[in-house]
Amino acid sequence: MLLPPSYEELVPENHPVRVVNEVMERIDVGALERTYKGGGTSSYNPRMLLKVMVYGYLRNVYSSRKIEEALKENVHFMWLAGGAKPDHNTISDFRSKRLKNHLKNIFSEVVMLLAESGAVSLKEIKLDGTKIEANANRYTFIWGKSVRRRREQIAVQLKELWAYVEQVYKDEEQQPNTPDFTRIDPAAVARTVDEINEALKEKEVPPKIKQKLAYARKNYPAKAAEYDAQEKMLAGRNSCSKTDKDATFMRMKEDHLNNGQLKPAYNVQASTNDHYILGYTLTQSAGDTLSLPGHIDEFEKGYGRKPESVTADAGYGSEANYDYLEEQGIEAFVKYALFNKEENDRKHQTNAFHADNLYYNEQTDTYTCPSGQPMRYIGDTTRTSVGGHQKQPRMYRAQNCRGCPMRGPCHKAEGNRTIERNPNLIRHRKKIKELLTSEIGIEKRRQRYEVEAVFGNIKQNKGFRRFMLRGLDKVTIETGLIALAHNLKRLSTKMGN
Repeated sequence: MLLPPSYEELVPENHPVRVVNEVMERIDVGALERTYKGGGTSSYNPRMLLKVMVYGYLRNVYSSRKIEEALKENVHFMWLAGGAKPDHNTISDFRSKRLKNHLKNIFSEVVMLLAESGAVSLKEIKLDGTKIEANANRYTFIWGKSVRRRREQIAVQLKELWAYVEQVYKDEEQQPNTPDFTRIDPAAVARTVDEINEALKEKEVPPKIKQKLAYARKNYPAKAAEYDAQEKMLAGRNSCSKTDKDATFMRMKEDHLNNGQLKPAYNVQASTNDHYILGYTLTQSAGDTLSLPGHIDEFEKGYGRKPESVTADAGYGSEANYDYLEEQGIEAFVKYALFNKEENDRKHQTNAFHADNLYYNEQTDTYTCPSGQPMRYIGDTTRTSVGGHQKQPRMYRAQNCRGCPMRGPCHKAEGNRTIERNPNLIRHRKKIKELLTSEIGIEKRRQRYEVEAVFGNIKQNKGFRRFMLRGLDKVTIETGLIALAHNLKRLSTKMGN
């Protein structure tokens, strides 16, 4: 070839790289540009770097070094970058530092463009979560229970040493003041050890006790400081990784041993419509239940409105979530734990002893047990869920279960049978059941699985099963990039079709 062709001739008209280019040209990146102070050497255009980053994730190229390589070898990357060749450090810094606090707005703008074109609707969302492994060592971890147990062991050993002090002074009139064993922090531990030493300063102490005191003086304050640092890293969680402190150990469905082992991971929550991702949030908890309110709040923050309906599985079916959705005026197509059993399990439906199947008389406020005996209201109790939600179930008790021929299958506890019934949750379940068994509810239940199809595409087709970066902020950026790439890939496929 005497004259080299232009990049324009080598990129097909309906190629996904053109979709990325066109969409990224239409969004406002002014806030991102203002993070560049100016002066010094010239910088690469942030819009160009954003295009390259998104297209890299669209093409399953997640490493900054691989993207740097593609900018020199792949004609589509060359066309998109206009021949610019930023190195991997520039690409990595742009992803982990420049995009922080800006990618959410960019993602929302792209979704708004999709909504304006009629590709998606912001009125209805399907919500689900998946666990993606963190970029962390699987075998270096901190367990909350272990930290608490070791603290208790220090307290126990200090109490044993103080018991020896009390034994030494038992025949003397003046007894030393008992130290505070409830606080196990570096200063308190050092003070307690000093008080024990002071109490035994002029006494004959056996070598074994001296050895224990010397060990306590040397190690306990440092150990207490270590446990303080570990509890700070845990931040209320049950576990965390030492190499990525924000990652929590979660049971993964797929792993190299196929035994559901615990691995450091993040719980990615995504809401979809027509297989497009409309919103994403990350949580450090393995369960989905507590993540719903935060996800809806992020949705409203991004689009200035709440969805009109939410469809989700039983993992989100809690009284707190039903209360929240009702307060926000959002229609909840969210299963509760026993919904499938009530619909499909004949054994559950015919179980006359289950509390849900007992007859309730509203006028007398009594339940009737299978033997025909009334169970009367005896008072309320208060329970607090893991998320801090206050529950107030009502207690009902049978009058006399002694000698009842049905006692065996009915209950095995001592005394008369007592049941808890939560009127608020019962009301929510009745409302949810009516919604889910309606024609529109049945259709929503079929559509709920589209979120799992989206996760399957990301994990299987795109091979994104493990994050590249570490830390909650950086992992959130990666999640936004993969979600943005997924949406643009789907848009490109639809345009091609």
